[in-house]
Amino acid sequence: MKSFVREFITQSRHVTQELRHRQLIQTALGKYEVKRDEKKAAFQNWPAARQAAAETKWEAINHLDQHLTDFARRLEARGTVVHWASTAETARDIILGIVRDSKARSIIKSKAMTAEEIHLNDALEHAGFEVVESDLGEYIVQLRKEAPYHIVFPAMHLTRGEISELFARELGSAPTESPEELTMIARRALRQKYITADVGITGANFAIAETGMISITENEGNARLTAALPKVMITLLGIEKILPRLEDLALFLPMLATAGAGQALTCYNSLYGGPRQPGESDGPEQYHVVLLDNRRTQLLADPEQRDALHCIRCGACLNVCPIYRNIGGHTYATTYSGPIGSVITPHLRGLQDWKHLSYASSLCGACTETCPVKIDLHHHLLQNRRNSARQKPSRTEKLTFKLAAVVMNRPRLYAIVKKMARLFQPLHKLVKGSRLDPAYAWTQTRDLPTVPDQSFKDWWRTRA
Repeated sequence: MKSFVREFITQSRHVTQELRHRQLIQTALGKYEVKRDEKKAAFQNWPAARQAAAETKWEAINHLDQHLTDFARRLEARGTVVHWASTAETARDIILGIVRDSKARSIIKSKAMTAEEIHLNDALEHAGFEVVESDLGEYIVQLRKEAPYHIVFPAMHLTRGEISELFARELGSAPTESPEELTMIARRALRQKYITADVGITGANFAIAETGMISITENEGNARLTAALPKVMITLLGIEKILPRLEDLALFLPMLATAGAGQALTCYNSLYGGPRQPGESDGPEQYHVVLLDNRRTQLLADPEQRDALHCIRCGACLNVCPIYRNIGGHTYATTYSGPIGSVITPHLRGLQDWKHLSYASSLCGACTETCPVKIDLHHHLLQNRRNSARQKPSRTEKLTFKLAAVVMNRPRLYAIVKKMARLFQPLHKLVKGSRLDPAYAWTQTRDLPTVPDQSFKDWWRTRA
């Protein structure tokens, strides 16, 4: 059986030793923080905006059944085919069926984290279809045959030189470190793909229940081309993307841009409500919307942690997390990294296999403080730890806590243990950090607190 925790520890050690890589990420995120704070200051009242967003998402998630029904009904009224996918496998089968029925050969795809979640590209390519990512960052990592590094910035771990070398190798372009020239190289390669694609696949940032419309926000215009040019359009989105009203976008679009990329508003904001209507000059002949559950309803059933479904995938918690900034995105080995990934991945992929992510945190609370929809992230990490220990405690954990309970409930025994700790403290200093150290798992990266020469009780007794 694959050990995710062993791979995580190995990769973490490797990345934290790559000082140039860490410097690159921290420099990029430092610049992001400056721009984010500038744009937050433009809000009349940022804390009030966060509260309003949190309350809106609370309403959406706590009435999800009704909002989803309204959303689907209004989409279908305009000729959209709505599909309900309870699992990742079901979603893949639905999309493969649509592509095959369309007799498609090539597929153009804009950014969709849900597609990464269900490994859609692998399934389509295995079935013999060409799939091309149209988002520049996603296109770069696709050429490198690796997963996105970050929810918002898929290729933030790469330098211009590395991208130039990649394009020279894969696209035959001349070496350059000019961002404009690199963008034009990718544009020339992708332009023909839009024209020849039979199917366009998109994700969604929000889904509006009131009007039955998909909201997509982007900076490059690639999603618009992905939706407008192919004959068949497919949108894959998680059921938690629902917003109750169209007017909610007046808050969520600038909030997403500010928290996600330090922008006042993302460059392109589009709404899609169905296939091409009579009299319209462009748009797909067929429009399919796939609503993905994939264990989200299990998280919805948890009253303690269901607010994790409020997430708008802005990536703000990743940007401030001291763990993410040092171990990087690929170390998590899952679609959603950073604090939000550490909270929801155990729900989406299994608590026991992924519980280690909830321990990869300093619990500093920076993620909770920055979250634009006020998800209680650092407390959810603690709750995941508790739930994993309750569900399947290790023998070591059982024995440790039983012994601790015996000692803590017997004052005289506790006093003896304190005295023994003082006696063994010099010995511990000799073996600290070595395999002989009984606290090796802790002391290889941390110091044990020094046992004081005199306890408070002893001091109080002498004073009295």
